[in-house]
Amino acid sequence: MSMELKLYDTLTREKRPFRPIDPANVRMYVCGPTVYDYAHIGNARPVIVFDVLFRLLRHIYGDAHVTYVRNITDVDDKINARAAERNVSIRALTEQTYANFKADVTALGCLPPTVEPRATEHIEEMKTLIEMLVKNGCAYVAEGHVLFHVAAMKDYGKLSNRSLDEMLAGARVEVAPYKKDAMDFVLWKPSKEGEPAWPSPCGIAAPGRPGWHIECSAMSWKHLGKTFDIHGGGIDLVFPHHENEIAQSRCAFHAPVMANYWMHNGFLQVEGEKMSKSLGNSVTIHELLKDWPGEVVRLTMLQTHYRQPLNWTANGMREAQKNLDHWYELTAGVESGMFCADLLDALADDLNTPKALAALHELRNEAAKGAKPAAACLKASAQLIGLLERPAAEWSSWRPVSFALDEDKVVDLIERRTAARKAKDFKESDRIRDELAKMGVVLKDSKDGTTWEIAR
Repeated sequence: MSMELKLYDTLTREKRPFRPIDPANVRMYVCGPTVYDYAHIGNARPVIVFDVLFRLLRHIYGDAHVTYVRNITDVDDKINARAAERNVSIRALTEQTYANFKADVTALGCLPPTVEPRATEHIEEMKTLIEMLVKNGCAYVAEGHVLFHVAAMKDYGKLSNRSLDEMLAGARVEVAPYKKDAMDFVLWKPSKEGEPAWPSPCGIAAPGRPGWHIECSAMSWKHLGKTFDIHGGGIDLVFPHHENEIAQSRCAFHAPVMANYWMHNGFLQVEGEKMSKSLGNSVTIHELLKDWPGEVVRLTMLQTHYRQPLNWTANGMREAQKNLDHWYELTAGVESGMFCADLLDALADDLNTPKALAALHELRNEAAKGAKPAAACLKASAQLIGLLERPAAEWSSWRPVSFALDEDKVVDLIERRTAARKAKDFKESDRIRDELAKMGVVLKDSKDGTTWEIAR
């Protein structure tokens, strides 16, 4: 391996060189969607961040030597509630929502993970883990539930670095008389009528369903082993989800660690405010893709370092669109060349995408002066991080789904404006230009006549 990759580990709170357990099979697990509704742009951030890391690992170790697992949570309280609300079956809801998610993230330029396991297809592994934890004295059965006994793990709370009081507040724990300790969390619970149900572990007679945290412990174990290289997700998952995953997996296998590197992307705000349904600023990927190409969304995400909070703005989107328009123009008809060393160095430094993009801007400046090798390098380097992947002609002719334009009317207005200009009726000419601008049409006048394009 020629380049040294350094990654920040949330658990040890330091950036350190990445040393895979087995360079012939680098293993990464990332928490995927709970499939009950369209994914919002906050959900898009980890998908894009870890796709860039997946691409970089494949570049360093070879495509065949990286296993990327991103799960699908298809058994959950939110799913049950949404299916009941819509009066559809849980399977119909999860199938449709997963299909929507897959279409959205493909449009964002994300490669499919190596494995995309569903929680409902790993119930047996979950039950096996639960029974191991009970046998090890780290979990107990109480009133049809199986609970993890937090006191059994001496260094519980190390990932989130929280005090017991903070953890109690942050976990929004259910107060229940059958718990030995308030912090104990559910591994298995009884199913109510109409909810998904499976035969229960540990000799419990009534059918039930798994708790959320045990799902990821079971799926990562099945597809990556007891200990693997990288576990990723959003910063909101550090506690309680990832903290509880560590507790389950380490205690079940008597392992010193679950994953060697824990990576978390920062929160996302919209126009400076926290995204929430109550503020009415919760934007779905699906909605954005009606008005913008997926690559614009992707580039906007990559302009901020993954560990920093990201402020999502319309201006940021427009800036990304302008940059991509120029990059596509400069690389049209150009064969991909060498990768840019500065871009690779930036990515190897804990995925420093702002610095990597600065290297692309430098190449853009050289390419704009007519340097063909710079254009070839720009194309290859941008493609490494999932950009410039369309044919240039397809990019320039793209129209938003939500943009219904009467092209005959545009042509007619341009002809009337041309006639007004010839007659030196500049007031009418300006009025028509303003009318076209309101329709989202930008005019370009030259000695050869007037051309038009969609404002982006």
